[in-house]
Amino acid sequence: MARKKIEHVGIMVRDIDTSVRFYKDVVGLELKDKLVHTNGIVTLAFLGFNESGETELELIQGYNDGLPAEGKVHHVAFTVDDIEEEFARIKELDVRLIDQEITALPNGSRYFFFHGPDGEWVEFFQSTR
Repeated sequence: MARKKIEHVGIMVRDIDTSVRFYKDVVGLELKDKLVHTNGIVTLAFLGFNESGETELELIQGYNDGLPAEGKVHHVAFTVDDIEEEFARIKELDVRLIDQEITALPNGSRYFFFHGPDGEWVEFFQSTR
């Protein structure tokens, strides 16, 4: 099976530096990676406890600053072995794709999004970390 684990949970934030400090100082996470998306608009930060194979927290700045008072979980991501194989498989199913192609991040990680049955965003992610 090509799906292996929950990769990360993405949370939309207004100010990524403030949120990184919060999750480091209050929760005890460590910043593992921070980068500007290839679209030049979105900034991403990945945090964790520096455990091998752990599920990470992804902070996302730039999609939408109009967040509700309770914040917004943007998506759940699952690690996959072969992103091309999974993309081809999902395209054959009765699933609404969000991305029409696989996106590559500057660090080489690749992903695509599709909708769950209630419109939630699901991501398949092949990481270089």
